[in-house]
Parts: sequence; structure tokens; C-alpha cells
Amino acid sequence: MAEHPHAALVRKGFDAFSRGDMDALRGLIAADATHHVPGEHPLAGDFKGVNAIIEMYERLGAETDGTARAELIGICVDGRGHAVGMTRFTAERNGKRLDDTGCIIFRIVGDKVTDLDECVEDIEANNEFWS
Repeated sequence: MAEHPHAALVRKGFDAFSRGDMDALRGLIAADATHHVPGEHPLAGDFKGVNAIIEMYERLGAETDGTARAELIGICVDGRGHAVGMTRFTAERNGKRLDDTGCIIFRIVGDKVTDLDECVEDIEANNEFWS
């Protein structure tokens, strides 16, 4: 059975993120998309527009000296424009280590991601790590 197109799109995005290929990511995200990052830390908030989203991804890499990794655990789709990418996110920063499970809920219109709503298992650990 072939992979659902929304699952394939999410998989391409995680693959591009893992390679640091921001040009490939830019091609998968709608120009007016928003990425919502939970928490109360400098990298939390709503990143509106593909440029702001890509800049936030680049900052993740810079803040962690390239140690940020989002290991894709699985993808679920509803066939109506939603997909959930489940991840294990690890990173090191300023002598601290983050190892957390999370997910991103993707809204997909056509062949572009229009909204990314991120959830994490341990929001306090994320707040402490990024602050």
C-alpha cells in the first residue's frame, strides 16, 4: 500500500530538516504558514510566514551548535488535510541536554503545509532548556 501523500509530505519535511536543507523546507511550506511553538522561552511563540519559520529552524541549529535532532517516530493522517508527525527531539545547549517526545500537527492544503502546531511531552523541561 502506498504512503498517503500527506504522510509523504511530512516525511520529506523531517528529512529536509534533518539534513539542514532549508531550501527544500521552503518548498514544502506555504508562504503565509504559521508554526506555533509552545512554552515560555525565547524560541516559543507564533512564527508567521515561511521566512520566519525558516529563521526559527536556523536558530534551533545555531543555539544547539548543530546538535538538534528530530527523529521521526511515526506519522498519522486523517485524509482531510491533517497529519501528525511524532518525534523524539534531542539537543545540547549550554551544558544542558534535552531529550523529549513531541509531535507537530500539520494542516496541509494542496501540496503545502499551511500550519504547524507543535506539542511537547515535558513543557517545563523545554522551557528550562531554551531559557
